[in-house]
Amino acid sequence: MPKTQTEKAAAFEALHAAPGVFVIPNPWDPGSARILAGLGYKALTTTSAGYARSIGFPDYNAGREHVMAHIRAMAPMIDIPLAADLEDGFGPRPEDCAETIRQGAEAGLVGGSIEDFTGDRHNPIHSIEAAADRIRAAAEAARKLPFKFMLCARAENYLHGRADLADTIQRLQAYQEAGADVLFAPGLNTSEEVRAVIAAIDLPFNIVRGPRKEQLTVAEVGALGVKRISTGGMLHAAATSAMITAAKEMLEQGTFDFAKAMPHAGEIDPLLLKGAGAES
Repeated sequence: MPKTQTEKAAAFEALHAAPGVFVIPNPWDPGSARILAGLGYKALTTTSAGYARSIGFPDYNAGREHVMAHIRAMAPMIDIPLAADLEDGFGPRPEDCAETIRQGAEAGLVGGSIEDFTGDRHNPIHSIEAAADRIRAAAEAARKLPFKFMLCARAENYLHGRADLADTIQRLQAYQEAGADVLFAPGLNTSEEVRAVIAAIDLPFNIVRGPRKEQLTVAEVGALGVKRISTGGMLHAAATSAMITAAKEMLEQGTFDFAKAMPHAGEIDPLLLKGAGAES
């Protein structure tokens, strides 16, 4: 029998409580989600950039209605937990963030992230007080659900030209106090910065791949104290890059050498079937 949302939520919470680090990759459609589940990953989270680009928009331009439809299409296709990149909560007010959590859970999520990005490139980061209020409202909405929803709070400083480690730590501590379950500061550059953040917080920490200026293995990232590693838009970018390379080869050289490295459909289809019940 397929797992219920409550069972998926319990499994997701347990992953965060278990020893060691886990990788939570970011599919961009139901097919990529099923393939990743079929490969054996224990949880997935959506990619805002990958999904938006897959429907022809730049990042942050899909909108809440499209994103919720995307989640509704993906969640029942896999038998493992699904979380989501919920961007800035799709609105500046705490009530917007709360409504996004409510709608996300209704669509099938058992976790999701809210950023402190304002959407304004000239004034990109909410004040700590405003950002904490937004996380507090999201946490209150999550607590009203009939299952554990893992709320991830994101401090976006480093992605918007504000490489201020002290402010980033202060923000994460405020979001922890506001009720987040997981903390995330994308764009940290070095292992030293990651260690400093983790030493200052008491919640599981998420990172994209690893410190931006270092190429570490999963085990090495885990040794820093990181609990979960997501991939953001990287897998979608890798797939798109392969398509662009193949398309250019056909157009410019008139050859099909790219096909030599392609997986056979006989490898793909079993993963799609397995991904529908990857933990059963």
